[in-house]
Amino acid sequence: MAVTASDEISLLKELADISDEISISRYHAQDLKIETKPDLTPVTDADRSVEKALRKILQARRSQELIIGEEFGSPEEIAPNSRYWVIDPIDGTKNFLRGVPIWATLIALVNRDGSGHDQVIAGMVSAPALFRRWFAAAGFGAFTEVNGGPATQINVSKVAELKDASISFSDLAGWGDRKERYLDFLEKVWRVRGIGDFWSHMLVAEGAVDIAAEPTLALWDMAPLAIIVEEAGGIFSDFSGTAGPFGKSGVSSNKTLHKKFLDAIKSPAS
Repeated sequence: MAVTASDEISLLKELADISDEISISRYHAQDLKIETKPDLTPVTDADRSVEKALRKILQARRSQELIIGEEFGSPEEIAPNSRYWVIDPIDGTKNFLRGVPIWATLIALVNRDGSGHDQVIAGMVSAPALFRRWFAAAGFGAFTEVNGGPATQINVSKVAELKDASISFSDLAGWGDRKERYLDFLEKVWRVRGIGDFWSHMLVAEGAVDIAAEPTLALWDMAPLAIIVEEAGGIFSDFSGTAGPFGKSGVSSNKTLHKKFLDAIKSPAS
């Protein structure tokens, strides 16, 4: 029997229930264990516990599907005509360990076709400290659930002019030679807020923000965000304009403003 989009969403919700139970139990924990990884980013025992739990379930339920995780690595090779999961057990670890509630577990399922082209086909963002979830599947639409309530379909905004647009970002680090152009762009929009991380992009999907951008990201930071924004009617790409979460940067928008943003922040060298 073929696996449907509803089946994938049901599994994503089950995984999110488990991740939420683990992560929220360690949030504000006095004995939280924190280490520094080789890339100088922090990792907690909660990050590792969530990823281990999700891997265990997926290996039992979807043994043919490989797993890429932030904490426990990636397979050496992913063959054409296969599917794999992407897990960020806690996106926003710095917020998590400081008691800021903007953190979430990110889970996505990716299909690799016969030519080696990858496409996210389902994704979940679960932020228990914010009492919110967002999820989507290809052709299924994008939805949010608030405090365990019913799922509500979400859509990007219809804002078409920069003077009316709202933009969100994490911080001003990492922009390199694009920074001055980015700062100039911020002067042209209606509202600028540094909400950051996954939440900026989910606000784009909900139509509350029109553009969200970050200059340096990994696949596990972006995979579920991309399909949720796309299924809500928006666009997710890297800064070169290549669609999807497979580059090194991420920008989501309501589609109407996407090219305007990318043109505005083009590197002087390009």
